[in-house]
Amino acid sequence: MAWLSLSIRTDCQHAERLADALLAAGALAASIEDADAGTADEQPQFGEPGSISRPGWERSLVIALLRPDSDVRQLLRQCSAEAGLAEPPPFTQEEVAEQDWVRLTQSQFEPIRVSQRLWIVPSWHTAPDPEAIVLVLDPGMAFGTGSHPTTRLCLEWLERSLRPGVSVLDYGCGSGVLAIAAGRLGAREVVGVDIDPQAVLTARGNAEANGVSARFQESAAALRGQYDVVVANILANPLKVLAPAICSHLRRGGLLALSGILVEQSDELIDAYAPYLPLTVVDTRDGWVCLAGATSQRS
Repeated sequence: MAWLSLSIRTDCQHAERLADALLAAGALAASIEDADAGTADEQPQFGEPGSISRPGWERSLVIALLRPDSDVRQLLRQCSAEAGLAEPPPFTQEEVAEQDWVRLTQSQFEPIRVSQRLWIVPSWHTAPDPEAIVLVLDPGMAFGTGSHPTTRLCLEWLERSLRPGVSVLDYGCGSGVLAIAAGRLGAREVVGVDIDPQAVLTARGNAEANGVSARFQESAAALRGQYDVVVANILANPLKVLAPAICSHLRRGGLLALSGILVEQSDELIDAYAPYLPLTVVDTRDGWVCLAGATSQRS
């Protein structure tokens, strides 16, 4: 069976209401994209925390999947009125062949070799190297599937630096991949914190799937104790703001690694953490850096 894919051009004030109206009217799926994606006018949706961004794209594209017998023009008239549009916006339509969407999606995600010992493997794949330390991780809503350079920089640093039996804090844990890697590399205590409730739920599920005993929580304010190793893969601005909080959880002689930092932001991050410990650039990849250092053994 072939389905109908409808692409409707509108603005950010009406896009979400139009998508909702299409779903309520029987569309099988509806999504919103940047109508200028791939051009010089493409608009980023998310900046660093602390920056101001308005949700939605000024020129939006609502993509709806419809049944093949749908009366497209009547449906669009009805839904446009419900969305507050004076008249139906311009649209195009095309047939979409029936496919195994689950298999098609899964085929886009292959195992990722992080290092000599570490692999990230989706649950529907077999680990390529039976001797490797395998992190089973499916793509999901929470950040951190291992493909981004900052995640890989942190994973490589953990493999080089983590000693069995230490305690580890993953500050801004996302999917929990760093916390899970720490557990698989021999950490005795693993804690992750993230302000996103969905990330915390995802991290808990991922840790369970990997047989890793870890504690994840939403409230950084409720975080107690100090750790031998702290890793934070966030972004430069929040890392600067959070420097006192992050370092307060690092015990004497402890190790800290930071990523989510562009090469040109390295010096300002090193300066921000200088009152607590000396940091240096330990690795770079694709314009991103990993900073790391150790606190003094003395009080």
